[in-house]
Amino acid sequence: MARIVIVGTGIVGLAVAARLAERGDDVVVLDKEHRLAAHQTGRNSGVIHSGLYYAPGSLKARMSRAGARSMAAFAAEHGVATERTGKLVVATDDAQVPGLHKLADRAKANDIEATLLSGAAAREHEPHVRAVAALHVPSTGIVDYRGVCDALARTVVEHGGEIRLGTVVAAARTQGDRVVVETSDGDVTGDAFVNCAGLFSDRLAAASGLTPDARIVPFRGEYFELVPERADLVRGLIYPVPDPRFPFLGVHLTKMVNGSVHAGPNAVLALAREGYRWSDVNARDVVDALSWPGLWRLGARNLRPGAQEVLRSLSRARFAASLAELVPEITAADLVPSAAGVRAQAMRRDGTLVDDFLVQRAPRQVHVLNAPSPAATAALEIAAHLVTEVDAVRA
Repeated sequence: MARIVIVGTGIVGLAVAARLAERGDDVVVLDKEHRLAAHQTGRNSGVIHSGLYYAPGSLKARMSRAGARSMAAFAAEHGVATERTGKLVVATDDAQVPGLHKLADRAKANDIEATLLSGAAAREHEPHVRAVAALHVPSTGIVDYRGVCDALARTVVEHGGEIRLGTVVAAARTQGDRVVVETSDGDVTGDAFVNCAGLFSDRLAAASGLTPDARIVPFRGEYFELVPERADLVRGLIYPVPDPRFPFLGVHLTKMVNGSVHAGPNAVLALAREGYRWSDVNARDVVDALSWPGLWRLGARNLRPGAQEVLRSLSRARFAASLAELVPEITAADLVPSAAGVRAQAMRRDGTLVDDFLVQRAPRQVHVLNAPSPAATAALEIAAHLVTEVDAVRA
């Protein structure tokens, strides 16, 4: 039995903790917050992704496809709300149809069931949608990820593990065959250390002696909800054809497990790593982002769509207009603000976003340095991968 120290009670940290605890390891999970899943996991749109968008053969593609099955099964086993809703990706004009066909080709390459539909056939799934064509992906679903995290935490504790909330982790030091983790409550010693610190994973890695291959740049995703009396405009999930000029999926509509409809997210640079509003500003985080040459290179390549994202952030009417491209009946009066999230996006110096999950090792240490969407979907698969990484750094 090994003693493994894990940082982060988001879904990836808890999933790897549960897997290690189940096999008999002595697990200690640390988090600076006073509740589980306080950031990325607890603020996402609750989608179980199919793996549609990701490069064939990538970790994202393989783990998302497998994760769509394992996450739904885990939720069902533990009584967590989930539903297989399917998803429509809709082309709202003829110019978007070639992009839709490319997505269909990507689905085939990733062995994901997907069917091209006419506009009329799309409206059989979503009667209020605007579409000249669509791609239907039946394996997409929704789940209560906070509920999943609660179930994973129970698994950790039931198997003898410990979760310490309100504990700030400063660094990890490898000393021979042990790791000393420096925390606000004193040192914690173990046989291996796993960094699942999300928005602060690169800083924790650097403080622990690693040179990260990329820097976390925070992008805020803002959401609205449809007012309850308009929730019947959406039956499942409605997505646009992604804009190839911009490295995000675009605002979309998601029927949540509680019956409400989430609208969003957009993607704007956050002025703090936990910056959920424009007024949330952290000087160190701003300097970190602006001093990274990759951010300027990304901005130069995406000036127009980036400006549009900022304008949409500042205008409910613009946000509603984007949604109305998908469902024309939606107006600004139908939207009420919902909680925003911040995506921990790893970015390289050349301005390219790290397009796959990124894990780096050091002696007795495993650092998860890029795990944005679809990491929640793939969390159980990522956990299995991280267990092999833990065993490798201990060998």
